[in-house]
Amino acid sequence: MTDPLLHPGWPARLAWGPVELHPLRRRDAAEWSRLRVANESWLSPWEPTATAPWMPRHSPAAYRAMRRTVSRRARLGTSLPFAVRVDGRLAGQVTVDNIVRGALLSGSLGYWVDRAVAGRGVASLAVALVCDHAFGPAGLHRLQADIRPENARSRRLVERLGFRHEGLLRRYLDIDGDWRDHLAYALLAEDLPGGALARWRQMSPGRPGD
Repeated sequence: MTDPLLHPGWPARLAWGPVELHPLRRRDAAEWSRLRVANESWLSPWEPTATAPWMPRHSPAAYRAMRRTVSRRARLGTSLPFAVRVDGRLAGQVTVDNIVRGALLSGSLGYWVDRAVAGRGVASLAVALVCDHAFGPAGLHRLQADIRPENARSRRLVERLGFRHEGLLRRYLDIDGDWRDHLAYALLAEDLPGGALARWRQMSPGRPGD
């Protein structure tokens, strides 16, 4: 069980319209594996370098091992790991990881979605919901998203939600076979007085939940 003093705001379920976010569940292993395997070409350019082939790294057994790890981190108060569903079907993940409390109150934001829902506002809505939860019940002050310069879609997503570009991280992460530069983006709790969801609704008429 998670200690609410150690990790306020967890566990949690977030929703808007057909999009729902919830903690990773044991029973989602096969569905997650099918989705990740089907999205290899879509996701692999942005994934950390690995020696094992894609399929073994995204098997149901791999999901169960990953879930145990992130669930333990959530209980310790260092992660907010959400699954994303659209109309009840698994469509991705959003995670706030590397949470540091004390004087910093920060976390690192990461996300991915199924290619089938790309361009429909699902990823930006899911990120907006997580930002509001992180700054509200979870009590954080700063979220950072580190994005490869080539990932124009992801850069547009965070920029439209109000994240500010703060600098270049040279050869920051080993991604897709090499050390890659990343752009550091950050959002502070006071940057969006009305919240990230309100900003998302202004910029996304006709998208999920409208």
